[in-house]
Amino acid sequence: MAAWAGTLADAVLVLHAAIVLFVVGGLVAVWVGNGLRWRWVNAWWFRLAHLAAIVFVVVQSWLGQTCPLTTLESWLRGQAGTARYERGFIEHWLQRLIFYEAPAWVFVLAYTAFAALVLLAWWRFPPRRGVGKGGEA
Repeated sequence: MAAWAGTLADAVLVLHAAIVLFVVGGLVAVWVGNGLRWRWVNAWWFRLAHLAAIVFVVVQSWLGQTCPLTTLESWLRGQAGTARYERGFIEHWLQRLIFYEAPAWVFVLAYTAFAALVLLAWWRFPPRRGVGKGGEA
């Protein structure tokens, strides 16, 4: 297991980063895409997946839970004999990227505010069924 654990941990990291990119980039795509009249940004499947992703993050943060992907990656890194995360995924990488540390409540507040922006986008640009499948927008 140890031989593959580091590679699997890296794969989980890439998946986790892709999900973070989807959550953040998805909101940007909705706002920018509506301004540019991109129909796909209001597709029901896209908007529902985006909403579900941020709701999952917010509920976890309110409950004080660590993301399962963070837990899995950390466990795999331990199996590989490398360092585990001391904090959550976002806190760890934000600290590494911008050398910023904040208490957990700051991240809970940030996730909640971001979710409020997603809900605002649902109200301002409601998703539509059939978009992207040849249906009317």
